[in-house]
Amino acid sequence: MEFGLTGILYALTKPLAEHEIPVFAVSPIYNTDYLLVKYDQLEKAREALTLAGYTSYVIPNE
Repeated sequence: MEFGLTGILYALTKPLAEHEIPVFAVSPIYNTDYLLVKYDQLEKAREALTLAGYTSYVIPNE
């Protein structure tokens, strides 16, 4: 993803907001963003992102 791209975080959080799913966004470096959702909202968030055309991944808790 190029540094000059804007609106990526908005595009991902919009479908979550439409389904009233709160998120915590973390951008530790310029080319990576993480969206964190509460565990009890995880499946709802994945469904919202899938309906919006995105693929989501869950990092297993070890």
